[in-house]
Amino acid sequence: MHVIFAPDCYTGTLTASQAAAAMADGWGRTAPADRVTLVPLSDGGPGFVDVLAETLEGEVHAVVTTDPLGREVPGTILLTTGAGGRTAYVESAQAAGLHLLAPDEHDPTVTSTSGVGTLVLAALDAGARRIVIGLGGSGTNDAGAGLLGALGVGPAGRLGHGGLALAAATPDDVAGLDAARDRLRGVDLVIASDVDSPLLGLKGASAVFGPQKGASEEDAQRLENALGHFASVVARVRPPARDLLTGSLLRPEREPGAGAAGGLGYALHLLGARRVSGVEAVLDAVGFADLVASADLVVTGEGTFDWQSLRGKVVVGVAEAAARVGVPVIAVPGQSLVGRREAMTAGLSGVYAVAERPEQVAAALAEPAARLADRTARVARTWSPSTS
Repeated sequence: MHVIFAPDCYTGTLTASQAAAAMADGWGRTAPADRVTLVPLSDGGPGFVDVLAETLEGEVHAVVTTDPLGREVPGTILLTTGAGGRTAYVESAQAAGLHLLAPDEHDPTVTSTSGVGTLVLAALDAGARRIVIGLGGSGTNDAGAGLLGALGVGPAGRLGHGGLALAAATPDDVAGLDAARDRLRGVDLVIASDVDSPLLGLKGASAVFGPQKGASEEDAQRLENALGHFASVVARVRPPARDLLTGSLLRPEREPGAGAAGGLGYALHLLGARRVSGVEAVLDAVGFADLVASADLVVTGEGTFDWQSLRGKVVVGVAEAAARVGVPVIAVPGQSLVGRREAMTAGLSGVYAVAERPEQVAAALAEPAARLADRTARVARTWSPSTS
């Protein structure tokens, strides 16, 4: 039996590579005769560059950037060369990630995406003609204003103070938007995002993801108002174009993915970017379609399998890709908050959580690799014919 292990990272505990290795170790204990292939994945969030660097032929360049509070942190960009020239892969979480902040620093009213702008500038300086920016896992909610400031759209000092400061934004703060777009002319700017949310509204960045980053209900409402004001200021400086077919306004704040990474997707849309599914971009880059065609089973997983997982994350992306060639997919997440019917609708043949009950979560977090391996070993008894 040929089994592919294709998990995402288990946020805060295991990288995607570590998770795949733990799964393969557990499976091998029970079914040593099976052939296994490890394909660690990402949806654009933490681990995006590392996952691609393991598969693609390219160069990893070190970059000094800044975290959401402006402190220097190490970052990397992956550079590959193809027929269309150089492509740079950038991971926004390296500069804007929630994991870079201590728990008492989780405050999306003040965190900034300025460091992501530094990574994009490094890609441009390296001669990239295509820049793929993975969005996900952010601790920011500034509509990408920090990135815009770093790229010269406006004063970095005014745009780099977090989302709440945008309530005082003026047209002068984004006066350089057209010049920044001109600088990027000829560069294929690609958003690889794990969500397709708009910037504003009940499904937008502040309402849905702000609380996960430390925002209170009051903070989320204040951020919503500040980002709405910022979008209106931008619209005055650069009025939205009209769709040639329908005549309707093409508003960047309503574009799918504009709300990703706290609105970083919105800023990239302003600069002329196009969005693709983060997990599909990674699946294409690693040649997953060819790999899965020779498999009998795919095992995937992530830290928590929940409602967000059903909206463009790795587990469902893998299930959809495998379904095209009729290969079953099972998930071994840290914990599962999704019902059996929802999981089956998403294309999964089974979900086997490491922590099956709430009281087991602490033990799973204490020894994540060992517990994941143990759970996968038990799953192999059910799925591998060599154990019967």
